[in-house]
Amino acid sequence: MDDYEAERRLGAEFHLTAEDVDPREIDMVNASLFLRRPLLVTGKPGSGKSALAYRVSRELRLGRVLRWSVTSRTTLQSGQYEYDAIGRAQAAATSYAAARRAETNGSTDVEEPAIGDFIRLGPLGTAFLPTRTPRVLLIDELDKSDADLPNDLLSIFEDAEFGIPELERIRAHTSTVRVFTSDRNGSATLTDGRVACAAFPVIIITSNGEREFPAAFLRRCLRLEMREPDANQLAAMVANHMLDQDGVHSDRLIREFVARSAELDGLPADKLLEAVYLATSGAFRENGQSWPRLLDALWRRLSLAP
Repeated sequence: MDDYEAERRLGAEFHLTAEDVDPREIDMVNASLFLRRPLLVTGKPGSGKSALAYRVSRELRLGRVLRWSVTSRTTLQSGQYEYDAIGRAQAAATSYAAARRAETNGSTDVEEPAIGDFIRLGPLGTAFLPTRTPRVLLIDELDKSDADLPNDLLSIFEDAEFGIPELERIRAHTSTVRVFTSDRNGSATLTDGRVACAAFPVIIITSNGEREFPAAFLRRCLRLEMREPDANQLAAMVANHMLDQDGVHSDRLIREFVARSAELDGLPADKLLEAVYLATSGAFRENGQSWPRLLDALWRRLSLAP
């Protein structure tokens, strides 16, 4: 488990109670697990879409979340693997030069650089490695992707495996190759250049609703619309981050945040955490003249309008 990333999103004292969890979330996560289908999570920024992946991983003890952040330049292959052909060519040239020098000294004991040293599986590829328990894969903000990526993902969602052409071409004489993975200091052995999962990963895809997805992609996914957290859930979130253990500041700030969020048609929940952190840091006085101005700067609508 990537403790820092999980704690940053969930808090050091994260725990779930029946009041903290929307029953719809439990139903859809369970359905996603049983049906081996990705869960497309939509909602406003700050509603907890990405955090759902970390909550599932921590509750089910599935280890570190594999996060694939999508941009307009993201391709399917970049999520599957990266092959450093230039680095391998440079290493081969160095080996060749060393071999020429060795020949002059009567030695030819120089090996060609292993191809596996120049291949690293991306988050998507690492998630589909054959492991005993499923990995949690977070495909974050897919709506930022190129138009073709959602449909490109359908084949791996359906087949649960893919090939690496650079390794498939050499499988006749090198059937097993050890490559790097997206895990810290991680590696894996591939056979015949294929990556095939044993346990289908828990795939959570987030979208801010900035675009429509193809019908074929939507049919493949289960869908969950995240609701904005209520006052009790916000209080639990503050408690999980251990920002105001006595509740001296957070109770009033939560009420003010809920009211301001309703006025502005939604505010990211992390803006509440920022306010509580500042209130408990001692750097600002809540009864000072600068405090209302500071809250107004933190709690404003997510647009360029003043």
